[in-house]
Amino acid sequence: MATTTTPGSHMAAVKPCISSSRRTYMSGTANFGTNSEVGVWRRLKSSSHISATQPFFQSFKSGPTKSVKAVTRAMSGAAENSPLPGLPIDLRGKRAFIAGVADDHGYGWAIAKSLAAAGAEILVGTWVPALNIFESSLRRGKFDESRKLPDGSLMEITKVYPLDAVYDDPEDVPEDVKSNKRYLGSSNWTVKEVVESAKQDFGSIDILVHSLANGPEVTKPLLETSRYGYLAAISASSYSYVSLLKHFAPIINPGGASISLTYIASERIIPGYGGGMSSAKAALESDTRVLAFEAGRKHNIRVNTISAGPLRSRAAKAIGFIDMMIDYSSENAPLQKELSAEEVGNAAAFLSSPLASAITGTVLYVDNGLNAMGVGVDSPVFENLDIPKAAK
Repeated sequence: MATTTTPGSHMAAVKPCISSSRRTYMSGTANFGTNSEVGVWRRLKSSSHISATQPFFQSFKSGPTKSVKAVTRAMSGAAENSPLPGLPIDLRGKRAFIAGVADDHGYGWAIAKSLAAAGAEILVGTWVPALNIFESSLRRGKFDESRKLPDGSLMEITKVYPLDAVYDDPEDVPEDVKSNKRYLGSSNWTVKEVVESAKQDFGSIDILVHSLANGPEVTKPLLETSRYGYLAAISASSYSYVSLLKHFAPIINPGGASISLTYIASERIIPGYGGGMSSAKAALESDTRVLAFEAGRKHNIRVNTISAGPLRSRAAKAIGFIDMMIDYSSENAPLQKELSAEEVGNAAAFLSSPLASAITGTVLYVDNGLNAMGVGVDSPVFENLDIPKAAK
């Protein structure tokens, strides 16, 4: 499913053990594209201390401490650069399915990287018309730079599944879609079929991520949106999550986690974010609460959604004003910086981990705090107020 409207984890990679029979994409190492991304990953790596060569819990031996001053020196010296003894995000042995990854620029990709960095095995579902290009780019190494994990290794994707989450089973697919040349050559791509394939291939998963959104009339004001456009936005962007969780739940291991992505337009007016997409995001958040109860009681699965700030992804550019939204956020959010995809990935890794074992039914805002603002402080109305700005 295309991700046309949805605006790294803090640990080094522990590669999952993958049999040679599985379809794996591997290549050489590469560097991050920006210094800011390197900084994010370095901070995350130092805070979670997951390494392929170091144990999580190290014992520290020392003699009796004779003075407070000595303790202070020890903490600010060698111990400052040593791994902490606990609270790692450890997803080793876990398997994640991320629906809605079609390139290396969106939040779905960033979440996959964060989960992989924590040790999870990665499966992805890619919109059928984008499948060939995505798989070709993986094989040819075009994503190698963005696949790099904190320890220098590359994120491995065990298997890529064709997926169109608008259709629950083959009987739902209209003839014009079946015969569409963009779907020819792919099979078993409805929700039910993908889950059946994943069950046959791997038996179970532990983490389900919904990174899907599409509104064919997103650029139209709501008053000009057709019934078709409105219902299409709801179907692709919110009911698709209900369907995925409904079908995956029986093969999600107890204690598993499910995460979706939402946007502040669900509860605030964002002019230009139309076509029923604001309604779809509101439905997604409401469904998150209901699904948290139902999936929690029936399957012991936690269900949360991340309200992410604007990202300059290929998908978001389809809206037409993503740069303005990013500039607005930078000027008005409590934290005056551009949001990175890795920061959303980090939040997803936390919500997927045992550290969040009591968190469910929650909308987690990862937007530099913009959701807390009642007004835009960059307005000329406030020019005479002494409003602090972030130090450059």
